[in-house]
Parts: sequence; C-alpha cells; structure tokens
Amino acid sequence: MALAAKIQDAIERSSWIRKMFEEGARLKALHGADKVFDFSLGNPDLEPPESFPQVLNKVIAESLTGSHGYMANAGYEETRAAVATYVSQEQSVEVSSEHVVMTCGAAGALNCILKALLDPGDEVIVSAPYFVEYGFYADNHGGQINVVSTRDDFTLDLEAIEAAINARTKVILINSPNNPTGQVYDRSSLEELGHLLASGSGKLGRTLYLVSDEPYRKIVYDGVEVPSILEAYPNSIVATSYSKDVSLPGERLGYLVAHPGAQQAEALMSGIILANRILGFVNAPALMQRIVRHLQGTCVDVTVYQARRDRFCQGLAEAGYEFVKPRGAFYLFPKSPINDDVEFVRLLQEENILAVPGSGFGGPGYFRIAYCVDEQTIESALPGFARARERALTGEQ
Repeated sequence: MALAAKIQDAIERSSWIRKMFEEGARLKALHGADKVFDFSLGNPDLEPPESFPQVLNKVIAESLTGSHGYMANAGYEETRAAVATYVSQEQSVEVSSEHVVMTCGAAGALNCILKALLDPGDEVIVSAPYFVEYGFYADNHGGQINVVSTRDDFTLDLEAIEAAINARTKVILINSPNNPTGQVYDRSSLEELGHLLASGSGKLGRTLYLVSDEPYRKIVYDGVEVPSILEAYPNSIVATSYSKDVSLPGERLGYLVAHPGAQQAEALMSGIILANRILGFVNAPALMQRIVRHLQGTCVDVTVYQARRDRFCQGLAEAGYEFVKPRGAFYLFPKSPINDDVEFVRLLQEENILAVPGSGFGGPGYFRIAYCVDEQTIESALPGFARARERALTGEQ
C-alpha cells in the first residue's frame, strides 16, 4: 500500500459532507442540476456585501511596493490592529494586535492553536454533535478528542464535560453558533463553564484552555446574543473566519485571538505564531488581509438566511419532522424518522435530496440540512422530504 496506514484509515472515516457533495455531482449529471436538491455542504450562496468589491478594487488600485512579499507570520500589523479594535468591542475584553494572529481560515486557526498546545496523548473535549473535522485536527498534533453528550436541545451538558476532564485534558473546544445544530450557548452556560475550567485547572495543576470556533457568530436570529468566551474565562482563545459572515470561504482567511490575561500569554502567542509557519501556512493571504482591514463588523444580510430557516422549519413541521429550531448558523438538524439515519439519508437521495447523516457529526439518529441555498430549492424539495418520511415510517422501499 503506497498510502500511510493512518491516511488510509482517515479516508475510510472521511467526511460524510464531502461524500454527499460528490454524490450530488453524480445525481446532477444524471438528472440535471435543477432536479437535484443539494443541502449537503455549508457553502454560502449569498454574494459578499457590496462593500467588499469596492474595497477590493481600491486595494488593488493602490499597487503598493512590496505588497506581494513575505510578511510577519502573524500577519500585517495594521490588519491585526483593526481586528483587535473590533474584537475588543465584540468580546467586551480589551485586546491588542499582539494577541491576534491572521490565519488561513478558522481551520488554520484551530490547527495552529492545537499544534501549540497539545502534547502527545493530550485530549480535546468536544460536545456532540460536533464539526466532523475536529477529530482530525486533534490527531494532526498528537492529540485525540474526548466526545461528550449535549442535552436534548443541544445545549452544553456541563456535568458531562466536568466528568470527562482528566489528567490528559488540555483543551475544551466549543462551537457556537453550532454546526450542525444551529444552537447558541447562552451566557450563564459559558460563565459556569469558565468556573468549571478554573476549578479543574487548579485541581489538575495544569492549564485547561477553552477554545471557541466562531465562524457563524454574526449569523444569528430573533435577537439572539452570542456571549463572549473571553469574558467568561481568561485561558480562552477564539478562532473564526470571514467565510460565512462575509461569504468568502474560498479566500481562506480568518484569525485567532487569545485572551491577554491567559496563562503565559506571551509564550502562548509565540507558540501559535511559530505553528502558523511550521505547519506550512506561513501567513494568511496578503491581499485578503489588506481588504478585511476595512471590513471589520461587515456581514451579509442575515434576514435572508432567517427567512429560509423559517420556511424550512414550517415545511418540515407540517410534514411531521421533529427538530430544535436553530438559533444561528444555517443548518437544521432534524431527527430521522427511523433510527438508522444513514438509511434515511439514502431514502432522501431517492427523492434527489442530499442531506448528511447525523452519524458523521457524532449525532446518530439525526441528519443535517444546510439551507444556504436559494428559496426555490427549498420549496421544490419539501414535497420530497414529506414523501421520504412517509416511506421510512411505512417501510416502503
């Protein structure tokens, strides 16, 4: 076998999201794109805000000397300073550019953080359902995930987290608004989690870090607040990107920001910046850094996603599905009408509907729908969702 055994195993366990995306390409070639309803991939379909092309053209026209050369591994100082100013307001904790690193998306940020923090055998606690790549990210750096349950409404089960903390725990990784459930963790939960981690750090004699993956922070509905983890706990780090809120996923740009009061904050930042280089990212894309410097706080029109959420929830409820109404992001995570979520997703495929089994997110018995698609796709797919549920319950194949 030419491939490393570890990579071969990873291929076999690889993301259901990509598998379904590839199945979508096959079905579209077979039936035509307009006959296939693809809810598999969280790929924003909204164009970036109007300010983006305006700033893009302005930055390109500047043609600064040396603008395509290497830079400090943490990113341009002026961009980091702009991010720090914005984050200080957003997170209600004063941070400086020294605590910001520009990264290749939130994925790059998370990998840099875990590279800097994990020793071989260290554990990262994650709450299921969780983003499918977290296990691979931890494994990249010698660690492993320790999966705990959430409550029935997908909120944090703090007792489960506390019970999972052990001598190998180094990081607690949360994602709010959550992919795949759309749940947002409230302020009291995060404050209690902060107290729990402070107590756990004291008992273990090692620092427990809280890392929050927040690319959907601005995509929330009904006046929901996304509380600050920097306020909740000093040994905390935020990872985020411009992929979802500014609709720039292909540009691979994000950042991380560490609490200035974190244990050995200077050494922490030095380790993360080094990781950015030795992992091969070197630095985040230069052109995009110069652009987003002027776009802090910018976001697509979230009301479009909210209208889609509301229509989908209405249609699925009328068809008899059970689900927790998402408070943010652009995903629904309904219960499968049968225990075998993989089998139910297969029935949906027979209706030319592509969704992702909850098993791929550590949430068996559910399935994920990404509603970052046009309204007509949702309307056209709803009858198929109803038929698939009826077939699943009656045993009709």
